Amino acid sequence: MSATRLLVLGIVRGYGRAHGYRVGNDLLSWGADEWANVKWGSIYHALKALTQAGYLLDHNDIPGRTDYELTERGEAEFVRLLRDAVRRPQPRPDFLGAALAMLPSLPRAEAITLLRERLATLEETRDKAQAQVDAWAEPPHVRELFGLWEQTAAGGAEWTRGVIERLEAGAYLMAGEPGSPGKPGSWPQLQSSTEHPEP
Repeated sequence: MSATRLLVLGIVRGYGRAHGYRVGNDLLSWGADEWANVKWGSIYHALKALTQAGYLLDHNDIPGRTDYELTERGEAEFVRLLRDAVRRPQPRPDFLGAALAMLPSLPRAEAITLLRERLATLEETRDKAQAQVDAWAEPPHVRELFGLWEQTAAGGAEWTRGVIERLEAGAYLMAGEPGSPGKPGSWPQLQSSTEHPEP
């Protein structure tokens, strides 16, 4: 799974139609170059690859500029990647970071269900690592590796429980809720409403 792929699809989806500079500008303004190793080259490579794979449709209406739009296949791929990134713990944090950036694209109940799956996996990993710590004999220093896995999974589980609690308490606007950024093509309308608030 590629965090860049998920992020690029998500931003194009959010705008409904976006050009490469807008996609890259948004990602870099979120610091994705640090937490997901997203660079300008990887963004344009992803746009090209996703278009060739049929996930994006390119438009060349303005000379010198290509706009991109999600296809039906692209919407299905975006949702698949997002669900997997939320439910499945990965060794690298960029997948989860990408999922969190796009979390409002999911309905609240679905996000909570996926996070509970993540929590169950993390608790199972924590318990398995704890058993390995307790049972390990030789060489003794390898016990530290299992201890690291235990602490990492325990920390992930605690954080996941907190996110579930916040979502259950109504935090954040999720897909299907008024004002949510989760609807395809909703970002321009949301930007307009914050730039020109109603009196």
